[in-house]
Amino acid sequence: MIVPKRKSALQRLWKERYLYLLLLPGLLFFIIYRYVPMAGNLIAFQDYSAFQGFLNSEWVGMKHFKTIFEDSEVIRVLWNTLYLSFLQIAFAFPVSIILALMLNEVRSSVYKRIIQSVVYLPHFLSWVVVIGMVTILLKSEGIVNKVLGSVFGMEAIPFLQDPNWFMPLIVLEVIWKESGWGTIIFLAALSGISPSLYEAAAVDGANRWQQIWHITLPALKSTIIILLILRLGSVLDVGFEQIYLMLTPFTMEVGNVLDTFVYLKGIQNSDFSFATAVGLFKSVVGLILIVTANRLARKFGEDGVY
Repeated sequence: MIVPKRKSALQRLWKERYLYLLLLPGLLFFIIYRYVPMAGNLIAFQDYSAFQGFLNSEWVGMKHFKTIFEDSEVIRVLWNTLYLSFLQIAFAFPVSIILALMLNEVRSSVYKRIIQSVVYLPHFLSWVVVIGMVTILLKSEGIVNKVLGSVFGMEAIPFLQDPNWFMPLIVLEVIWKESGWGTIIFLAALSGISPSLYEAAAVDGANRWQQIWHITLPALKSTIIILLILRLGSVLDVGFEQIYLMLTPFTMEVGNVLDTFVYLKGIQNSDFSFATAVGLFKSVVGLILIVTANRLARKFGEDGVY
């Protein structure tokens, strides 16, 4: 028996050159906009000066990373970020699952498509538009306060100025804008469930709630775990644009998170090195959380991200 000679990597690359050409635009995107900018993290270890550049700025080692844990403002901003991220995971993340379960129970295909379109549409609006709508609705002389005043006789509530309303409004905005889009993944997972499982459960006397609990949710378990692992990786990334547009001088104390802090510190105050150190710290924490959550998932017998 003649064993065919194994082709070299270059020969395989040439043979499949057209497939690699299709891959090239996406590869270039990640190289140019993801990997090349990582060289800028060097300034986290320097007292960077825009006039002296990367090569001539003074190296200070871990100085800026030590400042992160000594600066009371950074600790407060870190707490705001973690608290808001926890609220989004606890309240916004499950909404997509619930929506997918509800849509899965709709039997009319026309009605189901209409509902899907309605809940998906907000995803395509920019945060600028969403925050503009929220501002019009919730400002002191806005529609919501007018309704509360005329129907219930209540005084105007300063939704946009009261720090106690900041976090709930952020979470509600995320739920309204992104939950419908998040259901796509769960609906795709639900489409892979064999109808025979539901038929067998119905024959055994299981009602719809029992079928959801014993068939639908277990089928979604792996998808939920993978998405939760990925969400933990961005636990310190709660969205710059939305937070920045919602911030006011009244809500800065509770609303300033790491993303906005890096922008205000690095761009407006020109403290590039410290802002880069905070951003790098955020990325490292996200990587550690992803690796840890993935290992825990695999340890308990579930499929991880890798």
